[in-house]
Amino acid sequence: METLFTKIIKGEIPCYKIAENDRYFAFLDISPLAKGHTLVIPKIQNDYIFNLDDDTVAGMMVFAKKVALAIQENIPCQRIGVAVIGLEVPHAHIHLVPISKEGDLNFTNPRCKLSDEEFRQVAAKISASVKL
Repeated sequence: METLFTKIIKGEIPCYKIAENDRYFAFLDISPLAKGHTLVIPKIQNDYIFNLDDDTVAGMMVFAKKVALAIQENIPCQRIGVAVIGLEVPHAHIHLVPISKEGDLNFTNPRCKLSDEEFRQVAAKISASVKL
């Protein structure tokens, strides 16, 4: 059964795309902890990041690094927090979250509310800065 993320990759469900190549895809989280909160996923569907082969995990982190640098360039923050939780959608994914203190990466924190236009603007700014 296809996951929500697989449907996003195929263009069956809209998203605020940040970047993609032949193996990975990055898009804004629609329920973000912070403006710029981005998800990085492999294009192959697999439920658990540590079930992916070594090359896929390594490539995913390199892709995530490029996206993280673009986020940090465009969103005021101290760092980009990285989290792999893997319980909410059965498709391996990495959260990249702009943070200024450790507590900013707490997934029980209230989520940001952004308008469609704000999401579009954030995605466009970050996307324009990604150097793949």
